[in-house]
Amino acid sequence: MTMARRARLTVAHYPHHVIQRGNDKQPIFRDDKDRERLLSLLHEYSQSSKVAVHAYVLMDNHFHLLLTPDDSKGLPQMMQALGRAYVRYFNTRHGRTGTLWEGRYRSSLIDSEKYLLSCMAYIDLNPVRAGMVTDPAHHPWSSHRHLIGLSRDKLVTPHALFWSLGNTPFAREAAYAELVAAGVPDQRRSELTRSVLTGWALGPADFIAKIEGSTQRRVLPAKAGRPPGKRPQA
Repeated sequence: MTMARRARLTVAHYPHHVIQRGNDKQPIFRDDKDRERLLSLLHEYSQSSKVAVHAYVLMDNHFHLLLTPDDSKGLPQMMQALGRAYVRYFNTRHGRTGTLWEGRYRSSLIDSEKYLLSCMAYIDLNPVRAGMVTDPAHHPWSSHRHLIGLSRDKLVTPHALFWSLGNTPFAREAAYAELVAAGVPDQRRSELTRSVLTGWALGPADFIAKIEGSTQRRVLPAKAGRPPGKRPQA
């Protein structure tokens, strides 16, 4: 008997790290027209679903997003609409049929104070880690150039913590550029990767307790071993 899939956790007004991969690691973009189409659809559906896009990156066979929904239904509605519309476009344009995605999108709820800026840098540095560019500003298909003031991107809505980096646009952009240049520590990068792939929430104990209290569901895996207070039967 197969176990039911654990429902994804989506909580209004909290940031969520999202990843969608191509099936069997196949490319989901064949050229820049495909990338432009996905970003156009993302802008359309993020607006209609009331989901703020704080950061994004398009890779060859997957993409990352950092999102904050206005309500618990907005993010899944947006991703479902985006996924279906892009597959229709991609299959029609390239004369193919069948699935494009590796199952459902993956997402994790993250604590803003500890992880949001690190997650933004993690997303913007994806092309560097993949060896596509040596500087994230050289990759045109991410939020990085907007966030450091080299271009303007109507898709991006900066999070309040980004605004707190400085009192002027120049100060904020310079501070964020410095943060990205410093990189994401290996442990923090591993935490972000593990959380988005498993779907468990990411944050300190008080954040986890607050989310569990408000959602009435476990947001971290249960610890191994018997439940506390239980004694083994003789």
